[in-house]
Parts: sequence; structure tokens; C-alpha cells
Amino acid sequence: MTSQSTERKITAGHQSLGLLSLAALGVVYGDIGTSPLYVMKTVFDPIHGLVVSEGNVIGVISLIFWALVIVVSLKYITLILRADNNGEGGIMALLSLASSSVANRPRLRNILFLIGAFGAALFFGDGVITPAISVLSAVEGLEVATPLLKPYVLPITLAVLIALFVLQQRGTGGIGAMFGPITLIWFTTLGLVGLVNITLAPQILVAFSPLHAVSFCLNNGWLAFIAFGAVVLAVTGGEALYADMGHFGAKPIRLAWYGCVLPALTLNYLGQGALLLSDPSAISNPFFLLFPSWALYAAVGLATVATVIASQAVISGVFSMTKQAIQLGFLPRMQIKHTSDRKIGQIYIPFVNWTLLAAVIMAVLGFGSSSSLASAYGVAVTTTMVIETILTFFVIRYAWNYPFFLCLLATGFFLLIDTTFFAATMLKIAQGGWFPLAIGAVVFFVMSTWNRGRQILVEHLRSAAIPLQPFLESLMAHPPARVAGTSVFLTADPDGVPHALLHNLSHNQVLHERVVILTVMYIETPRILKEHRISVKPLVDNCYQVTVRYGFKDEPNLPYALELCEPYGLVFEPLQTSYFLSRDIVVPSPGPGMGLWRERIFAAMARNASNAAEYFKLPANRVLELGARVEI
Repeated sequence: MTSQSTERKITAGHQSLGLLSLAALGVVYGDIGTSPLYVMKTVFDPIHGLVVSEGNVIGVISLIFWALVIVVSLKYITLILRADNNGEGGIMALLSLASSSVANRPRLRNILFLIGAFGAALFFGDGVITPAISVLSAVEGLEVATPLLKPYVLPITLAVLIALFVLQQRGTGGIGAMFGPITLIWFTTLGLVGLVNITLAPQILVAFSPLHAVSFCLNNGWLAFIAFGAVVLAVTGGEALYADMGHFGAKPIRLAWYGCVLPALTLNYLGQGALLLSDPSAISNPFFLLFPSWALYAAVGLATVATVIASQAVISGVFSMTKQAIQLGFLPRMQIKHTSDRKIGQIYIPFVNWTLLAAVIMAVLGFGSSSSLASAYGVAVTTTMVIETILTFFVIRYAWNYPFFLCLLATGFFLLIDTTFFAATMLKIAQGGWFPLAIGAVVFFVMSTWNRGRQILVEHLRSAAIPLQPFLESLMAHPPARVAGTSVFLTADPDGVPHALLHNLSHNQVLHERVVILTVMYIETPRILKEHRISVKPLVDNCYQVTVRYGFKDEPNLPYALELCEPYGLVFEPLQTSYFLSRDIVVPSPGPGMGLWRERIFAAMARNASNAAEYFKLPANRVLELGARVEI
């Protein structure tokens, strides 16, 4: 009986791992899985001056293969996936690990925060370029089927992208389960057409030797360096392995990579190389020319669906990143809608969605083709890769306590690769690389302005705050009239008297029979365990100080959190509990802090931040909001 039970558990474990790996295909590998659509065409773009010759084709395929092995297999799969922050991944989780490992060095910690925030800002640029280049490169396959369809490529691309962003508000719960199987079909197709075309020129298999990559670099010099800026497109999306670790776990991601993605990508790139060796004119679109003419329309349809899935994963990633940045204090509160009753991570942020759509439309119309967009692609990704490698050094050195020289050797090798790719993509700034960098710079400016403005505002409020404990003791010496019920006053400063409490006493001259001073704290960790969520401190005469802690991936819900106070003797009856919020109206003024123009921008963001009651899921009919002007 025991052996049968054990066997069932093992079987269930294998099924669960298999299903998670299949799901990971649709979310984690969509971006990197659509790279074969445009990589080879971009490398041999006539503008770069690289000739389609046997030596160059084999050298480029060798470079692509070893880039996949070094950057994805070694850096992300082997090293960075180990840097899980309570099971979570992504640049915010990595930043949290790195910054907490140097908590005793505040100056270094602040520098790491700035670096990490810039890396997060660049992700928004990637969120614009990825949908644009992916869908456009797929629809361009229609030109291969018949040149007559060329005028319709841009309109069809825009229609697909607009439909994708419009559907975001409905969520992907209904079709999300199909992403994994469809992506599996996509990778299977990549591998099969690549394998068939390898037979055209089997000598392409010598590209497995890194000597051909080295020879290509030595023989072509500057042209090889320029080619690096296109070769890096083959590994864009590799950073998603780490970002989505919290959804699937490291093991399914590794299994999907080695069991499906790496073999399929390798076969496809080898097939494109063999095609070019047998017919150099196929460089016009080496991906779609892998297919026989009778299968071209089906290939375009499948590629379009695959790129939509890849774009969906990136868009969802931008939503998730925005939410994390809000909770870490880098962005103002925004309206966040949940598109699934079952899965808490499926969210929709209207402002971000429509801003992304506008930027994507500008990118498609402004660049006009996937070849032109390829010049803009890669700059933001390589910068993010460099930043993640730097943060990884601090994690393995100070959090894992590995020897300094070992850490330097491990991350130094990857940093050399990353900076080489980064330098090569910098050559493309004038051709379009400025676009994602400009988006990242704007987002970083907004994030740094909001973060600094909040610091100044909190410092100002604390300097002007009345100490809470002495105030309550003085108040209870001659107490005002007490009325039935519970009043909850939200405040950012747990040691100062909330403005809303002062205004309530001034205007209503009453106090509820139970008073709770509530502070919400966001901790630099993905999630806070339920048992660590709440702390309660009794003050005087039925007054309490309650602190609620959330991680940057937790879902704020204050009424639910307050239910955890019951073991401390605090029971909150919904119809007898009132929530008092202080809305600070920021008034910019000359003086220390930020420049007046930045203070005005901060004040505008503060005015347009979404309602705190909605953000914390407070019952609308039990909330009273009291405003106060604060000069900074």
C-alpha cells in the first residue's frame, strides 16, 4: 500500500512538473521564441555591410548558438535562477536581495537602488519594442507569400496590436490555458523546419564549434562587432526566465529550456544558416523561406499567434512591474483592476495599457519595418542584462558570502559578454536605439522624482508632527465625547498624530470609543507571511497602534488584514468601523529639496494619484477623507 501511494505521488509530481513546464513555455519563452523571425535578416542587413558568404554564415550561427549557451544556459539558468527571493524573481526581487545584503552600507545601498530602478524603467521601453517588432515581423511574412500584400502589412499589424491592448481589460484567463500548447506547437514547428533545411547544407553543423565564432570575429573585425548588435537579438527575452520564476519555479523553467526551447531554437538557426548556404538570396526573409510555398500562409498565421502570446507576456510583465514599483514607493498609486477571481497576479492597469498602446503605434508607424525596429531593439535589453549582472555580484558576495575573487571571476566573465553586447547596441542609438532609452529615461525621471518627493514630504510631515503618545495622554486627561464604533486613522508616520485625527477633533469634537492608528509598511521582500503581517501595540484608553506589512508582490487589502487582529482582542465590525484618510495637497515652494519645477511635477502626480481607499480596498461607504495643504 505504501509503495503504491509513493508511486502515485511520484507520478503526480511528474505530471505537475510537466504541466508547469508547458505553462512556462507560453509565458517565459514567448519573447526569445520569436527571435528567429528577424535575427538573421538583421545580421545581414545590407546597411551593416556584412556579406552572405559561407564563412560569415557559419560564424554568425556559431555566435548565436554560443550566445544562447553562455547568456541563457550559464548566466540565467545556472546562476541567476539560484538568486530567488523567497521563491520570487525579477529585477525588483534581485534589487531587494542586493540592497538588503549591503544594508549596513547606506550609500552603496542607495546607489544600488538607483541602478535597479533604472533597470526597471528600461523594462517599460522593452514593453513597447517587443510587441511592435514581434507582430510586425510575423505579418511581414505575407510579403514572402505575395508582394501584392505588402501595402497591407502595417494596417494588419496595427489592427492586431490594437485588438491585443483592447482585450487587456478583459484579462487572459479564458485563453491563457492555450498559450502553453500553442507555444509548444510553435517550437515544434521551429525545430522541424530547421531540421528539414539542414539537409540542404549539412556543413552548417560545424557551427557547433566555438572556433568558427572566434574566426568570424578575427576575420571581420569592425563588421563582426557591428554584427554583435544583431546577434544579441537572439537572447532578448532571456531575462524573462528569472522574472517569471515566482509563477512557475526554477525546475519547470530549466526543463522547458533544455527539453524544448534550446533544441528548437538551435535547429531553426542551423536551418536558416543551411538555407543561406544553399541560396544566399534567401536573406530577404530567411525565416519564412524555410517553409514550402503551400505552408506560407499557415506559417504567417502561427507566427502571428506566437508573437501575440509573446507580446501578452511582456505586457503582463509591465503591469506586474508597475505594481511592484508603486508598492516600493517609486510610482504614485494607479487604478489597478483584477481580471481574474482565481489568480491574484492577473491585473490590468488602464493608464499603463493605453500609454503602452500609444507608444507601440508610434514605434510601428515611425520605424515602418521589423528591420528598422531591430535597430531600436536590444539597447534596453543589454543595459538591463548589465545591471542584473552587477546586482548578482552583490548577491553572491554579500548575501551568499562567496569568496571575493570567485564572485569577481563568475560575474566578471558574464559582465564582459554583456558589456560587449551593450557596446555593440550603442552603435544603433542614432538608427533608433534612442527610442527605448528615451522611454526608460522618462520613466526613470518619473520614478526618481516621485521617490524623492515622497521622502521630502514624509520628512516635512515628521518634522511638523505632534508626538502621538504624549498627545493621547494629554487628550485623555480631558477626553472629548466618545461615540460608539471604531475609527481607523491611516498615517505614514506611526509616531505622529495623523492630520485626519486632528481635523476630526477640531470639526466634530468627538472620538470613537475605540481608536486605531494604522500604518502600512512595504518591505523589500516579495511576500510577507500571514503570521508576520500584523503587529498591534496598545496605547492609552482603548487606543491602539496597528502596523500592516506587505511585500512588493503582495495584494493590499486592509479590511482583510485587520481581521488578523482578532487574536490581539481587536474585532472590527464592518458596519461599525469608519476609516479616516488624510489627503495631503502638496504646495511646491522654493527652498531645499528638489528644484521648484520638479516639485511641481511631484505635486501634479500626487494630485492625480488614484484614491487610497480604492487602492487599499476600503468599503467606500465607510471612508471619510480630510485634506490638508502641505508646503514642501
